[in-house]
Amino acid sequence: MDRRQFNGVCGSSLAGLILLAHARAHALSLGDLTNAEASSGLKTALERGALSAIGLLGKTDGFLGNEKVRIPLPGFLNDAAGLLKTLGQGKRVDELLTSMNRAAESAVPMSKDLLVGAVKSMSVTDAKNILAGGDTSVTGFFADKTRAPLGVKFLPVVTKATEKVGMVDKYNRVAGKGVALGLVKKEDANIQQYVTGKTLDGLYFMIGEEEKKIRQDPIGTGSAILKKVFGAIK
Repeated sequence: MDRRQFNGVCGSSLAGLILLAHARAHALSLGDLTNAEASSGLKTALERGALSAIGLLGKTDGFLGNEKVRIPLPGFLNDAAGLLKTLGQGKRVDELLTSMNRAAESAVPMSKDLLVGAVKSMSVTDAKNILAGGDTSVTGFFADKTRAPLGVKFLPVVTKATEKVGMVDKYNRVAGKGVALGLVKKEDANIQQYVTGKTLDGLYFMIGEEEKKIRQDPIGTGSAILKKVFGAIK
């Protein structure tokens, strides 16, 4: 073996050893946490993220005033909005857009009990697995546990908030025919269901944003348990 080959092998071996050591250190840092600490830290992060998201979204302009979660008009109606405004329908278009987002803002506070319930039902194994996951693994857990029941809970609120807008029924009738012809996506065919889905998307997005903050700066949260738990997996 010549010197270049020898150096290459040594370099490769060294890199492998460094990666192995890093992996073991990472595993050890998680292993050093007690089950109670892992569970408590994650549940604290979940509650903080959920309550913060509800507070940000469940108020006037929580959706309408936030470009990241503002709900746009569905499907072809969004594409045709400019044309409708030139035809004198601008007020009705704006009214529908506002009512959709106000509906989302009204529905979000209703999620508190289900989100907190999901936290309480989390197992120790769930907690440690999520801690070792990606930046939005907590958010994914929330969505898996609560999206379906929250959708059922939100839909009547959204329906009540949008039913007074005349364009809703007309859109639903036209969009329903468009689905049959393959011109409209199924999820865009009913405004109430569309808004409900977008409300949930916005809620989980904001929970994800809060989760990222906690993971990136657990010390800044002022919580000793979050500092220990999330600091251990950096």
